[in-house]
Amino acid sequence: MRNAFADELTKLGDDDARVVMLSGDIGNRLFDKFKDKHPSRFLNCGVAEQNMMGVAAGMAMSGLRPVAYTITPFVTTRCLEQIRTDACYHNVPVTVVSVGAGLAYAGLGPTHHACEDISFLRSIPNMSVICPGDPWEVRAALRAVMKQDGPCYIRMGKKGEPNIHKAMPADFTIGKAITIEDGSDVCILSTGNILPEAVEAGHILKSHGISARVVSFHTVKPLDTACLAEAFGKFRLVATVEEHSLIGGLGSAVAEWVVDNEVHPKAFLRFGTPDIFYKLAGEQEYAREQLGLTGHQIADRILKKLA
Repeated sequence: MRNAFADELTKLGDDDARVVMLSGDIGNRLFDKFKDKHPSRFLNCGVAEQNMMGVAAGMAMSGLRPVAYTITPFVTTRCLEQIRTDACYHNVPVTVVSVGAGLAYAGLGPTHHACEDISFLRSIPNMSVICPGDPWEVRAALRAVMKQDGPCYIRMGKKGEPNIHKAMPADFTIGKAITIEDGSDVCILSTGNILPEAVEAGHILKSHGISARVVSFHTVKPLDTACLAEAFGKFRLVATVEEHSLIGGLGSAVAEWVVDNEVHPKAFLRFGTPDIFYKLAGEQEYAREQLGLTGHQIADRILKKLA
């Protein structure tokens, strides 16, 4: 995902002289092409993320389109006050981009895990929260965000995520989910880099005779309420899947919508990380297995719920 982001940002920088890249002292080689083409528009802000966010807000107020980028906990939790007060309070077009969402940096321990950021950021007024499901959605999300006039958060995985789409989704719209595979029995709403596991779960369910619709619910705020209304009105079971805490993420946002709109689900499941600091040693695939977030575990739980 991060390679797709760097490449697409360079293209956007070619087309729009307002685009400025701010880095929290990472990704210097990753952005070599951007720096070569636009040396005056790349700033390494160092390990000073709070200051970076203030700089980004000031640039946005001056008519530029700054993109602030670093590892998820450090571009969200560490500078949450600056995101809230400098960018969102003034409602300026700062694009916050995080790398290593969820458990992408599982092997580096809880300091680098990011399972609370959706909860933090979706509660701030004016902020849009976008969690692309594959590298193509990263490109599409970045292009869509650059047309917005307010602050946006793009939550990426790290590297090596497979392409689910065959090309950049032409119909990508902030707040409008994308159906990856259609079905008629259950609906799996997935957000972020765990989308491949949701797709695998859909395939397993179909092998058991259960027709599964798999949806990339790439925008957590604003919610695609039309998609939710159809899903809860049509399907025997709706499930949300995210590599994020069950507290405050997509599943919580959907549950809030269900309650507020007096919807009565036939069956509703939420898949996410528990309310713990995950401390086992291992990489992302192992962490997902331990927390019940692999495709076969998602499918197994859905089958048990339908039984």
